[in-house]
Amino acid sequence: MNSTDLLARLKDGGRAYGTLIISTSPRWPAEVKKLDLDFVFLDTEHMSIDRDQLSWMCRTYEALGMAPIVRIPYPDPHQATIALDAGASGIVAPYVETVEQVQALRGAVKMRPLKGQKLQKLLEGTETAEPQLAEYLKEYNREHILIVNIESQPALDALDEILAVPGLDAVLIGPHDLSCSLGVPEQYRHHLFMQAVETIIKKARAAGVAAGIHYFFGVDQEIGWGKEGMNLFIHASDMTAFMESMSRDLQIIKEGLGDKTIDSANRIHI
Repeated sequence: MNSTDLLARLKDGGRAYGTLIISTSPRWPAEVKKLDLDFVFLDTEHMSIDRDQLSWMCRTYEALGMAPIVRIPYPDPHQATIALDAGASGIVAPYVETVEQVQALRGAVKMRPLKGQKLQKLLEGTETAEPQLAEYLKEYNREHILIVNIESQPALDALDEILAVPGLDAVLIGPHDLSCSLGVPEQYRHHLFMQAVETIIKKARAAGVAAGIHYFFGVDQEIGWGKEGMNLFIHASDMTAFMESMSRDLQIIKEGLGDKTIDSANRIHI
């Protein structure tokens, strides 16, 4: 799915499926293609992917029909333009908490190549774009997708205002940071966490904004949230899939041969 199709699906309320890709192996995109994903999630906030690597990854996945969505290191307009220059179909800005941050990101993603005072006046609404410029900006940025991470209590408090920013296409829940901000770290079935996720989904969908989560703690929860309206799924990652599959198989082999095994929490099983 290219970025135009992905954006159209999200705007129509349809579901889109992807996963986090960590491997930078040149062979990996062809293997990922076999999963029939709509998009791939590339994370430059937590992963050490340089600009050259990011660019070839974006353009390779795009050529294979999987729109590359890139999370930038921090919610900065300049970082957003770097990702788009690399070939990203859309950007995810981490740990967004204010309307001002979203407006600045809107300028970078939806109003390129404007910069400086001209851009600022348009964002503030103190100036309107000339007809030819307005049409040019619309066409120039029609394939760019703007997504912000909602992963803190302040973001929840400002959610209504954030969702009202023009050009925001989706919000993405960051479960780990959100659970920590709520005071229930990594308790993903705690009622406070569950209530927050449900609130984000409900408010986003009511505002015509897609809602998603990057999750690998239980497909039952993903299915449940999908039934409640969540429509942007980033399930697990290539790394977690490898760890789960390899750990399971090795444990079966060792247990079958009577050897001791140690699980991920370093507890010994006989």
